[in-house]
Amino acid sequence: MNPSICRTLSTICFQGGILSILLSIWIWWFLNGDSPEEQAHAERFGIFVGLWAPTLLILSNRFDRYADKAKALPGLKEENV
Repeated sequence: MNPSICRTLSTICFQGGILSILLSIWIWWFLNGDSPEEQAHAERFGIFVGLWAPTLLILSNRFDRYADKAKALPGLKEENV
């Protein structure tokens, strides 16, 4: 895999992880209803979305490490960074 593709995937996964954290807090805060059922649903759904963050952040780290070791594919132009 091309190092620039790995870096791009790493950035996307990192941003997705941060977005997951923020979205989890937003869901818990703003979807919290008046009834106990609505409050429980908002809490569970917020936790569910928040659980995506570790996976996305770990993937970001792995793509970044892989980009350090990856070699450019023959025939593809190298991007000057």
